[in-house]
Amino acid sequence: MFNLSCQTDLSSRRCVWVNGPVIVGAGPSGLAVSACLKEQCIPYVVIERADCIASLWQKCTYDRLKLHLPKKFCQLPKLPFPEDYPEYPTKKQFIAYLENYAQKFDINPQFNESVQSAKYDEACQLWRVVTVSTIGSNPSETEYICQMLVVATGENAEGIVPEIDGLQEFSGEVIHAKDYKSGEKYTGKKVLVVGCGNSGMELSLDLSNHNANPSMVVRSSVHILPREIMGKSTFDLAMMLLQWLPLWLVDKLLLILTWFILGNTQKYGINRPSLGPLQLKNQHGKTPVLDIGALEKIRSGDIAVVPGIKRFNSNSVELVNGETLDIDSVVLATGYRSNVPYWLQETEFFAKNGFPKTPFPNGWKGKRGLYASGFTRRGLAGASADAIKIGQDIGKVWKEELNQKKKKPFLFPIPRPDIALRFRFFGRIKFSLPTSTKAGLNRSTRPGGNNYLIVDMFSVAEKRSLPLAFKNDEDEVREAAVNNFEDGACELRHMAAHLI
Repeated sequence: MFNLSCQTDLSSRRCVWVNGPVIVGAGPSGLAVSACLKEQCIPYVVIERADCIASLWQKCTYDRLKLHLPKKFCQLPKLPFPEDYPEYPTKKQFIAYLENYAQKFDINPQFNESVQSAKYDEACQLWRVVTVSTIGSNPSETEYICQMLVVATGENAEGIVPEIDGLQEFSGEVIHAKDYKSGEKYTGKKVLVVGCGNSGMELSLDLSNHNANPSMVVRSSVHILPREIMGKSTFDLAMMLLQWLPLWLVDKLLLILTWFILGNTQKYGINRPSLGPLQLKNQHGKTPVLDIGALEKIRSGDIAVVPGIKRFNSNSVELVNGETLDIDSVVLATGYRSNVPYWLQETEFFAKNGFPKTPFPNGWKGKRGLYASGFTRRGLAGASADAIKIGQDIGKVWKEELNQKKKKPFLFPIPRPDIALRFRFFGRIKFSLPTSTKAGLNRSTRPGGNNYLIVDMFSVAEKRSLPLAFKNDEDEVREAAVNNFEDGACELRHMAAHLI
C-alpha cells in the first residue's frame, strides 16, 4: 500500500493519481515513448505546455526547413514515413507524420499545462509533478502523483540569447532563430546572422535567396560537410564505414572527400576544428554543418563571413577585427538549451546543463523510476532509441507489478477526502481511508447528523457508475472497494467526509 503524506496545502490544487508514468513533453521524444507504452497497454499521461504536439517544430522553426538527414534515420518507433515522402521530408511533411503518429497510437496529451516542479517524495516513494494551466485568467494547479517520470522535453526547449555588449542599445529588430520564419520581409535589408551552425547557415541562405544582404558571424571553428557524397547521404556513408573502420579513420576519409567537393573553407574565413567531425560530435555534442547551398553563396559573396562581435551600437556593429558594419536587423542563431534544471528538482541523474550525467548510450535511465528521452545529442534517431529502451524497461516493471496486484488487492490511500482523484487500474480497487474516519454511510444523499461519507465512483470507459462495497466496523468506515470492472480510466467524481 502506498502511504501518501500530504504536508503541503492542496486545497487549491487538483490531485491526479497516474497508475503509470507521467511523460513531460509531447514532442517527438514524448510521442515515441507514448507509442512504445501504448503497444503494451500501459497507461500514461503526457503533459505539454503548448496547445499542440511538437510545438517547437510547429511554432519555432523556419518555413524552408527540411530534415537534414534521410528519413530512415528520422522515423519514430513502430511507424515508418510514407513511401511517397522524399528522402528529406519538409517541415510540413514531418509535422503531418507526427500528427498521424499521435492519431495512430491514440496519444492525447494534457495540453496547456506547464510543469512548475517535479520532485521525488522520499516518504511516499512517488514522484510529484505540479503543473499550472497556461490558458485562462485564473491559472489552476494540478499535481500528478506517479511512480515513474519520463523527461522528454528535449535538448532544444529554450533558445539561448547571449549577452553581447550594446545589444540592448541596438535600434533595429533583434530576434532569435526560433522566431524566424522567412527572409521575405528582409528583402534589401542588411541582416547580421550571429552563429554559423546548421541554423545560421540555412537562415543566411534563405535571406540571400530573398535578396537580403546577410553577414554571418563565424566566431569559432566549424566542420562543414556536403549533405551528400557521390549521391549518398554523408551521414549514411559515415554509419556504413563505421561498421568496418575505426572512427578516426572515417573522419579522415570524410574530410578528404569533403575537400574534393567543397574545397578549402579556411580561405572564406571558416576554420576547421582540430578534432574530426564524428569525434567532435561524440565528445562535445557539436554537430557538423551539412551544406545545402550556403557555401556557394559565400564563395560568390552573396553571404559575407565576419569574425566575432565586439559590441553593438544604435544601428551598427563593431567586430573584433576593428571593422564596423551598418545593419538593419539581427538574427541570433545562437543555439538552444534544455529547460530541465528550471523544473526538475533532482541533481543525481541530470547535470546543471539539463542533460543526463551518464554518457550515451546509457543516459536514458536514472533511479527511482526516472527516465530521459531525447538527450543523446543524436537527433531523432537517438530519441527513438531511448524510447524503445524506456518502453521495454517500464514494460518489464509493469508486468512484475501487475502479477503482484493479482495476488493482493491494491490499497489506494485517500489523504484528503475533498480532493478529486483520477487513476487507472486493473482488476480490483480498494480505497484505504484514514483510521480516524467515522461516518454515517450514504451513497447518494447526505444523511442526517454531523458525520457522513459520500462517494460517487464513475467509469469513464464504461460510462456508468460503479458498484461500491463498503467495509463497516462499528460505524468506522475503513475501506471502500470497487469490484469487477473493465480496465479503463476511472474518476472519483465526488467524495466528501466529515472527520471527527
